[in-house]
Amino acid sequence: MTEQPVPAQQSETAPAGDHQPIKQRKNGLYPAVSDELAAHMRGGWADTELRGLEPLPQAAETARRRAALSRRFPGERLVVPAGNLRTRSNDTEYPFRAGTEYAYLTGDQTEDGVLVLEPAADGGHEAVLHVLPRSDRENGEFWLDGQGELWVGRRYSLSENERRLGLPCRDVRKAAGELAESAGPVRLVRGHDAGLEEALAGRLDPARDEELRVFLSELRLVKDAFEIGELQKAVDSTVRGFEDVVKVLDRAEATSERYIEGTFFLRARVEGNDVGYGSICAAGPHATTLHWVRNDGPVRSGELLLLDAGVETHTLYTADVTRTLPVNGRFTDLQRKIYDAVYEAQEAGIAAVRPGAKYRDFHDAAQRVLAERLVEWGLVEGPVERVLELGLQRRWTLHGTGHMLGMDVHDCALARTETYVDGTLEPGMCLTVEPGLYFQADDLTVPEEYRGIGVRIEDDILVTEDGNRNLSAALPRASTEVESWMARLKG
Repeated sequence: MTEQPVPAQQSETAPAGDHQPIKQRKNGLYPAVSDELAAHMRGGWADTELRGLEPLPQAAETARRRAALSRRFPGERLVVPAGNLRTRSNDTEYPFRAGTEYAYLTGDQTEDGVLVLEPAADGGHEAVLHVLPRSDRENGEFWLDGQGELWVGRRYSLSENERRLGLPCRDVRKAAGELAESAGPVRLVRGHDAGLEEALAGRLDPARDEELRVFLSELRLVKDAFEIGELQKAVDSTVRGFEDVVKVLDRAEATSERYIEGTFFLRARVEGNDVGYGSICAAGPHATTLHWVRNDGPVRSGELLLLDAGVETHTLYTADVTRTLPVNGRFTDLQRKIYDAVYEAQEAGIAAVRPGAKYRDFHDAAQRVLAERLVEWGLVEGPVERVLELGLQRRWTLHGTGHMLGMDVHDCALARTETYVDGTLEPGMCLTVEPGLYFQADDLTVPEEYRGIGVRIEDDILVTEDGNRNLSAALPRASTEVESWMARLKG
């Protein structure tokens, strides 16, 4: 990796429009810039303005979302930041991922951006997007600043962004000062931009800001047509990623779970933006750890692989799919018994997903099936109603049976209980149905042959007008179908 220039201190950087060269601090690696070099770097650059840009496909939807936000908070200034780069180590940063609320309302994904809804006289708002403009070549910013375009790549100009995003755009470097000088009530989506929070200190109320975040979370509960299309894209790429993994299981056996993680990641990066969350590539007893993301264990023939992974699209919508696969392509009798119980539970859960149903219904349906099997196998004393009332099955089922899905893998997480987990399903909602059974390696309450077996099956389910649609139905689920599918791919 090429070493970056040392960024100038803020006080050393000329403001936008001031065409004085940026002064760079001298150190052993980067001597001060001579006037001759600065002059040489200023000129001789072609005009690269992009003039044929079309609006983003979701531009009409982002405008509709901003309108809904405006109606909810009339007369108030609303501030939604993208967030800033985060340091990984020394002078390297984590890959940037824009705040969900910001990307949902704008379609933009660049760091440091700020959406401001300015109150209008009619009670509505004027939405203004504050983003970084092109790097200034006159003052040397583009090559002397560590985040200049010569180092990190071209940015869209303000006029280009206006055409892409359907919003008036201004230089974000002036936003904090303008907001600090503004008057009237203001709400801010917190946790993304410490500089804005400092600029607005004394004017912010935590309860009011939280109300803004809750509303934006609940606004995402029902997906529009664009979002549903993106979720299907994410799922389709994820299906191909699972197929990739099955084809290389022999190589994973020779290496580790990391080979599985890397194989799926390649698909995510080629067809999407990234993985939507840390892939769980849990082989053998690691499958009993719900969020096993170390992925550094062995992959052995005769054991199960629990693969929980999802591709994130370029628009930041993620799939979330799990399959539990026999590494050698064939379930043992006990593995099949446990797997088939989870499959039966998932079938019951999916059947309970329909408009007008309570959100909790699919969880209750799946848990009942699992409790029945645990009683049937003699692992817990019945009757089933007693087990469910006391929650005794939870020693082995562990988690809820699903969650909302969208731009976040656990989408709409700040929604109020009454609108989410105690709410009613509506067409356009998308959720996972993912029951599981997990027998820990050290669980002395179950027979020894059960210990170290973990099974989860997860699909992404869209609530439709007349029931539901399984977005991930292209991946086999029944145990015999899984075996046939694996045989075709490995053959």
